[in-house]
Amino acid sequence: MTNTMGLILSGWRKPELKDLSYIRSVSAIPFGGKYRAIDFILSNMVNSGIKNVGVLTQYSFRSLMDHLGAGKEWDLDRRYDGLFIFPPSLSDDESGWYKGSADAMYHNLSFLKRSNEDYVVISQGNSIFKMQLDEMLEYHLESNADITLAYRKMYDYSREDLSRLGIIKLNENNRVTDLQEKPLNPQSDLASIGLYMIRRTLLISLLEECIAHGDYDFVKDIMIKKLDKLVINGYEFKGYWRNISSVRNYYRCSMDMLNPAVREELFISNGKVYTKVKDEAPAKYNEEAEVRNSIVADGCFIEGVVEDSVLFRGVTVAKGAVVRNSIVMQAAVIEENASINYAILDKNVVLTKGKYLKGEYDYPVVVSKNSVV
Repeated sequence: MTNTMGLILSGWRKPELKDLSYIRSVSAIPFGGKYRAIDFILSNMVNSGIKNVGVLTQYSFRSLMDHLGAGKEWDLDRRYDGLFIFPPSLSDDESGWYKGSADAMYHNLSFLKRSNEDYVVISQGNSIFKMQLDEMLEYHLESNADITLAYRKMYDYSREDLSRLGIIKLNENNRVTDLQEKPLNPQSDLASIGLYMIRRTLLISLLEECIAHGDYDFVKDIMIKKLDKLVINGYEFKGYWRNISSVRNYYRCSMDMLNPAVREELFISNGKVYTKVKDEAPAKYNEEAEVRNSIVADGCFIEGVVEDSVLFRGVTVAKGAVVRNSIVMQAAVIEENASINYAILDKNVVLTKGKYLKGEYDYPVVVSKNSVV
């Protein structure tokens, strides 16, 4: 896909993520023991041969920029093309925040204009999935569409979950006839996965027209308003896909990583998932340690019990401590005889001796970064 470039929209607020996104971009949320959410779409692009990628950031982007660096881990630290990060240009009155996805792309129109690729892949940065994008490009070219939208039949989502997605309807030719953003009453279970393919020159033209009319959102103000004028086709994605848009979705998706079939699809099939490398010693298990059906990253020290959980780098589980059905992020400490069940502990959290935290599967307890409980 040397004729295709990538744009990743990474920075919009997600209040439903609560403490997990107050201090970091949604795309920088830690995931799966050592990854960040953005690693998946970025790796999809790199594995598909895309070598020119722009990341449009918005709020709390420091940790995301630190994670991405110059793009070395994704082989994007290049003399020509490579990885480009575009934070908003803030003035003294903070008037530089992007007003929407189209506004973010328009403010970086020079990046699109100076690029040489014919096609652009546009994606959200907080979706967990593995996909060969060259197959979607082939479909886009064969169908002669103006825009190709990737969608998935969300048989594994409730109606409440569907109401947080973009829901589409298709005709017999796979053309999108209706697109509703976060409808209260979803009329189908076909959902956009926030991945679009479009010719670069057409995208530039549409962005200029959109902003000239005082509009700012790519989906609402371009795609939905121009459903009758543009040929927007659907491309079905049949693999695993989750969108990290709420605490509940984040927790469920993290627990899915304990399923061998999901891990096989995400981390082994169709190329690797690349991330920022940190050299640490392997995890150490004391004689008293009991670990079952869990992901344990490098640098962990386990003396207690860990079951059905995800532990990030450098986590300590002291003697007599119990971790069940939980996500424990980097450098957190579970002290002696402390216990958690259905919980999410952010980085550097300390759960003191004898303390007990318990949530529920749909409502896990969240402890914010650097807290001592």
